[in-house]
Formats: sequence, structure tokens, C-alpha cells
Amino acid sequence: MRDYVQQGRLQIAEGLHTFLLQQAIPGTGIDPTTFWRDFEKLLVDLSPQNQTLLDKRASLQEKIDAYHRAEKPACGEVYLDFLRSIGYLQEAPVKATVTTTNVDPEIATMAGPQLVVPINNARYALNAANARWGSLYDALYGTDVVNDEGGAEAGPHYNPVRGAKVIKTAKGWLDKMLPLANGSHSAVNTYTLNNGHLIAILSNGKTTLKNPSQYLGYTGSAESPDSILCINNGLHFEIQLDPTHPIGSVDKAGVKDILLEAALSTIMDCEDSVAAVDAEDKTLVYANWLGLMKGDLSLSIHKNGKIITRTMNPDRCYVDGRNPENVITLPGRSLMFVRNVGHLMTNDAILLDNKPVFEGLMDGVITSLIAKHDLLGNGQFKNTRCGSVYIVKPKMHGPEEVAFTSELFSRIEAMLGLEQNTLKMGIMDEERRTSINLKACIAAASDRVAFINTGFLDRTGDEIHTSMFAGPFAAKGELKSMPWIQAYEKANVITGLQCKLRGRAQIGKGMWPVPDQMAAMMKAKIAHPLAGANTAWVPSPTAATLHSLHYHEVDVTAVQKEMEREDFDGVADILSIPLLADPGSLTEEQVQREVDNNVQGILGYVVKWIHQGIGCSKVPDINNVGLMEDRATLRISSQHLANWLHHGLISKTQVETSLAKMAVLVDKQNARDPDYIPMSDQPDESVGFQAARDLIFEGIRQPNGYTEPLLHQRRKQMKSRR
Repeated sequence: MRDYVQQGRLQIAEGLHTFLLQQAIPGTGIDPTTFWRDFEKLLVDLSPQNQTLLDKRASLQEKIDAYHRAEKPACGEVYLDFLRSIGYLQEAPVKATVTTTNVDPEIATMAGPQLVVPINNARYALNAANARWGSLYDALYGTDVVNDEGGAEAGPHYNPVRGAKVIKTAKGWLDKMLPLANGSHSAVNTYTLNNGHLIAILSNGKTTLKNPSQYLGYTGSAESPDSILCINNGLHFEIQLDPTHPIGSVDKAGVKDILLEAALSTIMDCEDSVAAVDAEDKTLVYANWLGLMKGDLSLSIHKNGKIITRTMNPDRCYVDGRNPENVITLPGRSLMFVRNVGHLMTNDAILLDNKPVFEGLMDGVITSLIAKHDLLGNGQFKNTRCGSVYIVKPKMHGPEEVAFTSELFSRIEAMLGLEQNTLKMGIMDEERRTSINLKACIAAASDRVAFINTGFLDRTGDEIHTSMFAGPFAAKGELKSMPWIQAYEKANVITGLQCKLRGRAQIGKGMWPVPDQMAAMMKAKIAHPLAGANTAWVPSPTAATLHSLHYHEVDVTAVQKEMEREDFDGVADILSIPLLADPGSLTEEQVQREVDNNVQGILGYVVKWIHQGIGCSKVPDINNVGLMEDRATLRISSQHLANWLHHGLISKTQVETSLAKMAVLVDKQNARDPDYIPMSDQPDESVGFQAARDLIFEGIRQPNGYTEPLLHQRRKQMKSRR
């Protein structure tokens, strides 16, 4: 049993208590004794409400299960009337208007990519914070956006043929982002600055910008600038000049790179991408968040025989091109949200009357306490410039749970001496009861909402679990093309715009899951800004740089203004359960492929989660294509197999056989990882293998199909063996 420190009715794990007392609380103006007294009162008051909400989830699910077991209609008005009668589908408010104030421009008025990273990994967190600016040349050179044809292969050494392709592609983008009055940037010999104007000198004469106001400023001297700052659709970018640079020396205009404002915001995640099961893990999570809020998070790494220390980037400063006496200062870092844990889980890092507290309540208090350092200016950098703390709250089911989170935030503000509505809320629209009641959810926190987002992955897992007994679901690959998901994605944006989120909040879209396929991302992900989303998730800083180009192509504000005229809730289509039309139409080979694909994905993710504590990773799929996996993808795969098992499309023996076979494949795929623990030799002794097995065969009995309870149980078992 770990050591705890007693504070009233609370017991705090010693390591967490020391961190809070020595690092998190000092500098906030909060008395430690008062902090623990108020924290206890908050937990005493709100824990019963939290449990009541979870009990309601379970009660609603029992009623829905009974309805489907009775083989009643799974669509149409009869089904909708049933959902209304049990309070699952609620009456939407006639009017819901967001009134959130003091929202930073990265959220309220700018449109661009968003990163989501596990906060317990300092390297990922620093890379994401610093991904506010990215090299277009590097992003093009290092990905498949530029093809290998004609001798343009990437290799260990610089390939000038590939470099020439990169420059040509980048100049083409420059023509889109910063069109000249005449000619192309590829034909520019020299860039000069004159009386507040950017002049491009071509072989046949001079030209200026088609829109002169796009030029903002420069670094260096006006006569010989090092970089030229411009803007398009609210996004900044630099043309970097250096004729002595290896790249600039072969460019007739001396351009060495184009630097793009990329990841405007980042969600530092305490939830789906993190394996944090105890006080040791949670203390690391909170310590990294403190480092980000105070601006002193750093990491030393060994690279090419040298020690490199990574820190947070400073702001970027430019001479105002029209008034050289002025300095333009732009953020050097991504604006940071923190994603707390949802309402379900408890954690024994803190006990109340010897029982683990709800982790979401603990996260809310401690991450807000830490964020107060930023509000007070205790660090070398500022995250918010508007005095707000941005907390994404995942996995909320319906407006009552949103209202409870808003009450939690109010209690935290009073406890920490913060102004009312300092804590802004991000609503993840990823559970079906939230999707069909989204307007009411937004209304429940109308003075706090700064973000809504669709989450296809968790949303699909909840869809399967909610309607588990309605029938067998369609194959996993088909779910994304069925009517319910299209209606859900559209209704989210339209509802957000009806609630006046434009100019006050982000409307976001989900993750691109294949980090090595950037050419495909560039073709597909432009659909997100075209759909009215002013942010969308990407899997890496490089992907953020590339995805930012879509926001140069699409004026999202104009799209949103046009969409505000639409009236669409999509409820009927959202509630059309994506069942398999004809189970008998699947061949044995198709069924087996579906089983093996799901099993392989589960094993590949779970074994790292359980054995190594890695909550988010690039997992090779059955075809050795690396896919970003987290608990949301795991929820789909495990629930899908549970559904097919229940309805007899597959057998337990078939799944067991696939588990044994895929364990061998996953072991081979991870053979080069020195920290990897193989499963296939002794599956009965492998905690990871048994966890994967539990997730499938116990899937129906898991609350809302969540994977966390089983994962946490098995991870603790694994850690106890150390």
C-alpha cells in the first residue's frame, strides 16, 4: 500500500502531495490548508452528483437494451418516441446563444490545425507546443506530398532533384497564398521593401502584391530583409531569405524556406492518449502541465553524438512594414487546451474517506490550479492573452452532464479565486446522447463554451454499444460512409453556428489517422474547412504544417457565414442505426478478415498500453500500414467484435484462434522494439494479451463500451510486477 498524507477526510498519495505542496501551489496565492479544505468540500458535494449521472447512463442503457431485445422498431417515429419517453432524446431549446467572452483569437477568430498529444510525454508536448510554426520546405521534402518520380527519392543525404521539386511545389502554394499583381513567385529574382509595400522584381519588370495589405512586416533590414511577414485568411507566414544558405544560394530570389503558421492550438491530453492509472502517472501528467504553464518544460536528448536541450519557443518579433517604429509580436507557441478525464473513472491518487475520488473532479481542480500560474504571469511565456483557461471535457452524455461540468468549473473558480467563467469548456460531441441533444448541451454551458468537436471514433464505439442488441453492425470499414455519420458531422457544425459560435469558439473535426500518408491527407482533409470547421486534428507537427495550407485555400469564416442560413438537426438520420443490411451476404473470407483486422488492431495497441504504459501510438495494421491508435479506436474494435459475437456472426473459438494468430503477427511487427514484451509464446502469462481478450469477451458488460476500466485494472497488475 502506497504512503498517503492525511488532510481532513482526504488522503493524498505522498508523491502527489509533495508535488502540489512544493511546486504547484507556491506562487498561486493560495494557502495550502485552505486548498485542501476546499478541495475536500468540493469532492464531498459533487461526488454524489457525479455518481447519479453515471447511474442514469446505466439506467438509460438498460431501457434501450430491453427495447431492442423485444425486437421493436430500430428506426422511425416509434423508435424516436421511445427515446423521448425515457428522456434520452430531449426537446431542443428554441434558442441557445453562446455568450462566451475573453476568448483568444486562435480559438475565436482564426482557423487552422489542432494537435492532440499525450501530456505525459514531454517530447511530444514540447514538439506540439512549438508546432505553431513549421517549415513548408521540410514538410514537403520529408513526406509523400512530393513524389519520388524522376530521381526525386528521399534518402539519408540531400537530393537536389527532390529539393527542386519541393521548391517548385512551395512556390506554387505561395502563388495561392500571396498572389502577385502580375506573374509568379517562381519567376521572382528579388524581393524588396519600399514605403510599406512588398515589391517583386521579375526579369520583365517590377510587380507588387495583388492585395498589398497582405504584407505586414519583416526581420533584418528593409534594404536586405531576412524574412518577410505576410498574412492570408488570418494565417501568418514568412518568406525567409538568405542567399548564403545552401537552399537560398540556388534560388534566384534567395528564398531558403517558407515558414507557415501551423498548429494554432494544441490539446494537451490527460485522457484517451494517456495511460495514467495511479498517483505516479498522474503526478507526471500534472508536472508536465505545470512546465507548460510556467514555460520551463525542457528535455535533453542525445542526437548524433550530442546532447540537445529542447525548450519552448519564444515569441516572434517583426518590424512593422508600414510603421518601422512599431514591433509586431506573434506567438511562438501553440495555444494550449488541457483535456481532462471524463466523468466515469476514479483514481486512487487521492482518497475521500478511503475511497478513490472521481478522476475528472481531481483533474479539474489540479489542472486549473496549475493554469493559474499562466494567468498570474508566473512564467516566461503567456499561453492565454485573454485571461482564460481552456479545458476540453470528453465523454459527456447529454446536457445534464454538461451542466454538471459547468457547476464543477464554477466551484473550482471560487476555490482558486478566479473570476467567474475564467474556465472555458470544450464539449466533445462523441457520445450519441450528446449528438442528438447538442443544442441543449451548448445551452447548458453557453457562457463557457469555446470549442465543440466531432469525434467519429468514440462516437462509433458509443453507437455500437448503445444499440448492441438491435442487430449486427455493418463491417467497420463501411460505418463511415453510412447516413448516420454524415448527418452527425453536418449537424454538429450547423448547430454550433445556430448557437452563434462563429467569432467566439472553435468548431472542430477529427483526426487524420495515417501519419505516413500525407499526400492522401492533402486530398481528403480539405473537406474539413469546406464543411465549416475552423479547426481539425492532425497527428504530427509536419501534418499541421501541411494541413495549414487548406486554410489558405478556404476562407472558413465565409463558409460559416453561408452555412448559418441552414437549419438542420439531422436527428432522424443520426438515429438510423448502421446495421448490416444482410448478414448472410458476407462470405466466410470477409468475416474472417473483419475478425483478424479488429483483433490485430486491439492487440497491437493494448500490448503497448499495458506493458509499456503507452497510451497513443502508431500501430501497424494487418497490412503493416501505421495507424494512430488510442482508446477511441480500441473502443470501436472491441465493441464491434462483441456485437458480432452476440449476434452469432462469429464464434468465441473463431476469436480465440484469431487472437493466437494475430499475437504472432504483432510480436513480429514489434521485434525491433527493445522494450517490447512478446505475447505469443505464453499468452496465458501475458497481461497485455489477457487484457485484449477481456475487452472483447467482456465488451457488452463494460459501461457504455468504455475500455478504461479493464485497461486500468490490467495496467496496475502489470505495474505491480515491477
